[in-house]
Amino acid sequence: MPMVERLAAAGTDLVVYARRPEAQATLDGLGVRHTAELAEAAGGADVLLLCLFSDKQLTEVDQPLLSALPDGAVVASHVTGRASTLQALAGRFPGVQLVDAPVSGGPGEILAGKLTVLLGGAPEARARAGAVIRAYSDPVIETGELGSALAVKLVNNFLFAANVQLAAAAVKLGEALGIDPAGLLSAVNVMSGGSSASGRMGTGAEAGDLDAFANRIGPFMKKDVAVCLEQADERGVDPGLLLDVVRQGPLPLL
Repeated sequence: MPMVERLAAAGTDLVVYARRPEAQATLDGLGVRHTAELAEAAGGADVLLLCLFSDKQLTEVDQPLLSALPDGAVVASHVTGRASTLQALAGRFPGVQLVDAPVSGGPGEILAGKLTVLLGGAPEARARAGAVIRAYSDPVIETGELGSALAVKLVNNFLFAANVQLAAAAVKLGEALGIDPAGLLSAVNVMSGGSSASGRMGTGAEAGDLDAFANRIGPFMKKDVAVCLEQADERGVDPGLLLDVVRQGPLPLL
């Protein structure tokens, strides 16, 4: 919904696929057109933005959506999934241009227009997708051909997962030395040992609570780590030390 708010504020001509009554009511309040029909959401669109959780969800809606698009339309997928999924879609729907557009950030960054978005695909398709996506994103980073943005995002998320495990291990070490987790993270985050992982672990009401942190990020991290491992396996690549850290850390991220 924050993406929709930013797009609407930029004057973008929108049609949003919405099933739940509460979502429909919010869209009505924003003056944004919506439909509960997938084909109607895509029909006539110049750019189709897909923001779903997984490849599984994407493959549940790809046929009615992409088959309703006019020739030449651009499809930008924010899904953190496998490049092979999008490459298969490109083969099934040759009349549309696919762009992988994984994101880094959350609702706060979106509302501020500061979401990081990576774009992979043909240059013209990246340009057309970026022109719309910049309503809620800065920076927008073009990475090259289709699938390249997902590769960058998956490596980033695997590195983040490893950093999360290291930060959690540091919290446990601190506890063993009699240091309060929240206090430790507060200090570390302004020192040389701080990281994006320790920063996120040390903020909010759950600061220093490893179980609460794992419960919040676990479903997303597990999914992305699994996808990265699948991608590496497809290419015959050994993740090496990163996998060792993620596997041996104190949080259940595998």
